[in-house]
Amino acid sequence: MEWTGQRYADQPTVAVETYIEASPERVWELVSDIHLLPRLSSELLSVEWLDGANGPAVGNAFAGDNRHDAFGEWRTTSYITECEAPRRLTWAVTDPEVPTATWRFTLRPDGTGTLLEQWAQMGPGRSGVSIAIERMPDKEQKIVFVRLRELEAAITVNLAAIKDLAEDRT
Repeated sequence: MEWTGQRYADQPTVAVETYIEASPERVWELVSDIHLLPRLSSELLSVEWLDGANGPAVGNAFAGDNRHDAFGEWRTTSYITECEAPRRLTWAVTDPEVPTATWRFTLRPDGTGTLLEQWAQMGPGRSGVSIAIERMPDKEQKIVFVRLRELEAAITVNLAAIKDLAEDRT
């Protein structure tokens, strides 16, 4: 696990990685399937490709319905900004130029398996977190810290589930 930044303007990040005893191609099948993500997440409820897209490619977009106890419910559009099978998949939330968040899977061959990292960055665009900070500016570092912890926990769950699926342990 790795964290950077404690202020929203710093575009704080969190990253978690795990080793999976499966080929990068097998792991790619899972991480590039956006329909798997809502099955793993307590916040992301559903996703759908937009504008006739049926898989990841740079420029393709998908909508996601989300729910969080503190932020309520919302819908986002995410845009694939990097897609290099079976190595890297990145998407920007809301606006590819000024995203509210950026998410990335990185796959690296490692011995007979794959080292999988999931990474997330907050900002720089306005999000529920930035709105919470505007309401309580004196609590910015705590808000960012709590959100990074939530993201770290969610990513850890995601990676464990992907590992189980890739290693056929489900």
